This record gives sequence, C-alpha cells and structure tokens, in this order.
Amino acid sequence: MARLIRDLATPAAPLNYREVGATARDILPGGYHHLHHTVRIGRGRDAFESAGAAVTTWRMHRASGARVRSRAVRAEPGALVEVSIGLGPVRFAAPCEVIWTAYERDRTGFAYGTRTGHPERGEESFLVDLHPDGSVWFTVTAFSRPAAWYTRLAGPLVPALQHAYARRLGRTLQRVVEG
Repeated sequence: MARLIRDLATPAAPLNYREVGATARDILPGGYHHLHHTVRIGRGRDAFESAGAAVTTWRMHRASGARVRSRAVRAEPGALVEVSIGLGPVRFAAPCEVIWTAYERDRTGFAYGTRTGHPERGEESFLVDLHPDGSVWFTVTAFSRPAAWYTRLAGPLVPALQHAYARRLGRTLQRVVEG
C-alpha cells in the first residue's frame, strides 16, 4: 500500500491543494481535470525493475527532456522536487513534493503534489505494474486545475499538453526499458 506523508512544517512553499493522496485512491476528486494514461512498456521482471528504477530516480523525467532538481536520489515521501520544461532560458518551473510511494513486489512508483508556485494545483502519480501474464505497464494518473494566470488563460490547451507529456513519458520509459 502507498505511504502517505505530508510535511506541514515547511511554510515557504506548502502544498497548494487539499486532496492530498487522492491519486492513491480509485476515485479522483471533483472540480479538477483528470488524466489517466496507461501504456504497455515491456515484459518480464527485468523490464519491471528497470522501469521502476527509472521512474523513482527521476531518470524517466530527465530522459524525456525535463529538468529535475531534487536533493533526493529517489522518490521518498516528503522529498522536494522541482521539474521544469521549456527551451533554453524560457522554462516553467513546477515545485512539487513527493506525497506517497509504492515499492512493492509487482508495483513501483510515486506521486507528487503541487506546491505554492506551481502553475497548477493537484497531484500526479507515476506507476509501473508487473501483471501476472508478465506484461509491464506504466500509468500516469493526475488531477489538476490552474493555479496561475497563464494556465487559466491557456484554458483547454493545458490538459492537452498534460496528455501529450504523459504519452511522452510512456514512450521515454519504453526506450529506457528496451535499451
């Protein structure tokens, strides 16, 4: 089962949403855009182990072109992470905090929640599952809504970009597993 921890003692940039840990449950909260993307990324225990390590050590995000800053070597509840995307000096920084992790025999991954300063409010999880038939699946689940004027202004473009990024992560993880 996923561990859920929240660092309430960090006043500089607290989480900016209430439904902490909701990606670990079956039903996502209302009032948010929901994202659910699942893709088969490989087969067998080795593929599962490789994918799980890539997800939880930020390698998947980095290999997709995102910049990741964190003192944590791997995802652990309470770890602060800043993910940024963009080109050159034009980047959008997204401060997050790891909310829960799953380090299980057939399931590995984590979720991070948005902190004050993130352009969105919500949570996103990244899970790798090894199914009984040996297939390995990667799932991104998220709920979010705008937290900045520019994400409100972008309207329906933001969910489309989020879906595109989830697909990119899946393709990236497939490449990591293959080679």
